[in-house]
Amino acid sequence: MTTTAQPGGGSMVRRILLGSQLRRLRESRGITREDAGYQIRASESKISRMELGRVSFKERDVADLLSLYGVDDGGEREALLGLVREANKSGWWHSFNDVLPGWFQTYVGLEEAAAQIRTYEVQFIPGLLQCEEYARAVFGQTRPVISDAELERRLSLRLRRQKLLAEGPSPRLWAVIDEAALRRPVGGPKVMRAQVQYLLDVSEQANVVIQVMPFRFGAHAGESGAFSILRFPEQDLADVVYLEQLTSALYLDKRDDVDAYVQVMERLCVDSLTPEQTKDLLTRILAGN
Repeated sequence: MTTTAQPGGGSMVRRILLGSQLRRLRESRGITREDAGYQIRASESKISRMELGRVSFKERDVADLLSLYGVDDGGEREALLGLVREANKSGWWHSFNDVLPGWFQTYVGLEEAAAQIRTYEVQFIPGLLQCEEYARAVFGQTRPVISDAELERRLSLRLRRQKLLAEGPSPRLWAVIDEAALRRPVGGPKVMRAQVQYLLDVSEQANVVIQVMPFRFGAHAGESGAFSILRFPEQDLADVVYLEQLTSALYLDKRDDVDAYVQVMERLCVDSLTPEQTKDLLTRILAGN
């Protein structure tokens, strides 16, 4: 039942993988979280957070839990302890801790390890598809107002995230963008022209699909607002739905919740302009139509 993360998997994903495997081992032995916590001098809630991958792991704690769960095979123990070491490695985004909220660090880690990212946006162009001028204009409207230095740091973080689509084993990005985001003059006409041209350019990448939900369609399946769905190459990991709020975020991984958002995304893809029709619309917008 041991599954190691595939190459390129982020530390966040390795942490979730390790936690899920510890949970299955515990449950298969009929051991409560309270008893597991007693074994490592921790609370029941600490075991719960470990099993959800929401805290870092100590190799000693995992070794003690494996002994409690009856995992005596040397190869299996080493594979799991190896995951501990990998899970505790810092990702590149930790160098942006000064401008990266804790609740968003989780998303960046998941994004880095995803095989597929599906996203629906209403008000803004998705962050992974923003050109530099557009992103700068978005950050310039942040309230409360941020300093020039912080703006540049946030911009650097966004541009670094975008390398994900062009370097190494890039994920497949499928974005549905409401036409409102294309018509909203963020930064003024010059910035919007640069942004629309950037969307046309990036849509030529084999791993990027862009569709627009046009005004003329009227009411549609995305009434609940913006969301993203992340899928991972590891079979043990469920899809995760990401819902961003002003000062926090929700991460949904229960099957019923995820299935509901998957159905909405699939409906949006069916009802939106096709990728080729989307390119035609973007070209017309550039021409001033």
